[in-house]
Amino acid sequence: MLGAHHLARDGRAARLQAIAGDRIEMRSAGSAPEESINPVAVEAMREEGIDIAANAPKLLMTDAVGASDAVITMGCGDACPIFPGKRYEDWELDDPAGAGIEDVRAIRDEIRGRVETLIAELLPERAG
Repeated sequence: MLGAHHLARDGRAARLQAIAGDRIEMRSAGSAPEESINPVAVEAMREEGIDIAANAPKLLMTDAVGASDAVITMGCGDACPIFPGKRYEDWELDDPAGAGIEDVRAIRDEIRGRVETLIAELLPERAG
C-alpha cells in the first residue's frame, strides 16, 4: 500500500489488481512521492501486460491507512501512520531509480512473488 519506489508502489498495486481482480481493493501512495513514474519501470511492467504509464504518484493520506486491512511499507519509518490492529509488512526492495531494465525486471519479479504470497494469505480460498 505504501512505498518509496515507483516500480514497487505502482507495480505492486498493478500486480495485485491483475491477480486478485476485484477481490482486493488496492491503494497505492507514498510518503514522499516523485512527480512521475520511472519510465524503465513502465517498460518492465508493460512487458508483463500491465500498463502503469497513466498512473500518477500519490501522497499518502492517513485515512487510506486507517481504512486498510494490510499495509505494505518500504522503509518509510515515522512518515507512515501506525494504527493498532492493522497488519503491517515492510518490504525491502532495491530502488529502481537510475537502474537499467535488467535490474528493474528483477525488482518486478520479486514484487510478483511477494504479491502472490500476500494474496494467498489474504484470500486463502484462492490458494492451491
